[in-house]
Amino acid sequence: MEPLPRETIVDVLERRLQEDILDGTHPAGSLLPPEQRLAEGYGVTRTTVKHAFGRLTQAGLLETRHGVGTRVRDYLRLGGADLLPMLVRHNPEWLADIFEVRAGVGTLIAERAAVKATPPQRARLRTLLDAVAAATEPDAVQLADAEVHRALARATGNRVYVLLTNTLFAAYLPLRTRLVAPFHDPAEAAARLEPLVTAVTDGDPTEARTAAQAYLGETQRIMLEALEPS
Repeated sequence: MEPLPRETIVDVLERRLQEDILDGTHPAGSLLPPEQRLAEGYGVTRTTVKHAFGRLTQAGLLETRHGVGTRVRDYLRLGGADLLPMLVRHNPEWLADIFEVRAGVGTLIAERAAVKATPPQRARLRTLLDAVAAATEPDAVQLADAEVHRALARATGNRVYVLLTNTLFAAYLPLRTRLVAPFHDPAEAAARLEPLVTAVTDGDPTEARTAAQAYLGETQRIMLEALEPS
């Protein structure tokens, strides 16, 4: 059992401001009230406000200009994919967009991996697939499955695919326990993934693309059904 993290007043204020930005209370391009007024309004010190501003600036939600003030950044126009975990935590509806990108990128990765994978990488994919079947509980199956996809991305020889794969998995983390439905049965999870691994290890890009589309579509369906209210 792990101890629960202790929230500081800066954590609480950061989350409150983040939620106000993401739900449009402080819209993109708007200036936030001066630090002192915010501090008085929230009943905190100005130092606490400065620390919260610093974190939100680092996260890409705020920008501060000397003599102007602190403005809400237009994160949809200027932000990067590193914002996805935060956006998913705030609004799970972002998952639909993530799944759409996952499907497109995943098929391209599979196709390229089938062409570019080296013999050691092909052997590694087989080993990782075996690890999916050997996992003993859903969370371990899910993590083993993720390692297969990371290996597929590495097998493309394209580092951008590797980073995109990492980003998409990071975006799942806030809802990870709610996306475990396809991984309850290790044998089924491995069987679902096996045609994709086989197509890549056989060096068949057309079949790899088809297998990736089938795998990604089926796991998406299972995940979304599990997320629907009963």
